[in-house]
Amino acid sequence: MAQLYFYYSAMNAGKSTALLQSSYNYQERGMRTLVYTAEIDDRFGAGTVSSRIGLSSPALLYNAETSLYRDIASEHAAQAIHCVLVDESQFLTREQVKALSDVVDNLDIPVLCYGLRTDFRGELFTGSQYLLAWADKLVELKTICHCGRKASMVLRLDSEGKPFSEGEQVVIGGNERYISVCRKHYKQAIEQGSLQAIYGAQTPLN
Repeated sequence: MAQLYFYYSAMNAGKSTALLQSSYNYQERGMRTLVYTAEIDDRFGAGTVSSRIGLSSPALLYNAETSLYRDIASEHAAQAIHCVLVDESQFLTREQVKALSDVVDNLDIPVLCYGLRTDFRGELFTGSQYLLAWADKLVELKTICHCGRKASMVLRLDSEGKPFSEGEQVVIGGNERYISVCRKHYKQAIEQGSLQAIYGAQTPLN
């Protein structure tokens, strides 16, 4: 039976690498996959899922208006789809998460979603909230803080490399803007307004 999976983590835990490997595993067995990624994140070029280790794949784009169930059902009717994979799934709307659950329940196609659990304020993204609530399987992909503990939080940095916790939820960026840290060092960095809580006097920008 098909299931809805949510693979979640902080940044730089290898989510895109895991997605690309899963898609490759299906394709290697002659099975067709559909890969989606968020239109808003074009750091690696529109319509591409890329990993930090150099792997990439073409992808269909989605935004808040995309009818995922309709599009997937249409593709499936034209040629059988064996798996749907969604990168940056934190940007899904509530309705789109429900649509993906309908893909699983009505079309019997497994759906694998990969995304961040929380934003730089420690708040759930909408897509992540409903995937955590409705997914059949939840899998945490782990990365580590500078101290060696599990990194479960994401710090956003300003133009001077100082962490802050106010502002709009979605600002696209990579390692120059975000770092993954443990809860203890997240709280210390926000309280101090500095990365010295994590790195000491020699911060990465020194």
